[in-house]
Amino acid sequence: MVRLQSIVLAAALSLATAALAHHGWSEYDAGRELTVSGRIVESGYEHPHGHVRLETPGRTWFVVLAPPSRMERRGLARDALKPGNTVTVVGYPNRSKADEMRAERITAGGKTVELR
Repeated sequence: MVRLQSIVLAAALSLATAALAHHGWSEYDAGRELTVSGRIVESGYEHPHGHVRLETPGRTWFVVLAPPSRMERRGLARDALKPGNTVTVVGYPNRSKADEMRAERITAGGKTVELR
């Protein structure tokens, strides 16, 4: 019985930690839509969200993307986000991090994919 309680407690703590680690979308300004184009200098295709570091004229953006499973279902393959590729991202800037944005859609290789 003690072992079962320990397992339940450990599971509950890990879920609480994961929930705290995941950010809310309120930190992004949905009233200020941005469109940026540039060259990918870094990418990640992992959970909870993929990302690209996008080099644009005058700024390098950290762009938060959708979870990999959603990107795959919608046709955005990992290869489309390789460093060196050029993409266009439409999204919203972070309210407190000047070089971060959340992507609503991305155009890569001539194909536009809705991420939300």
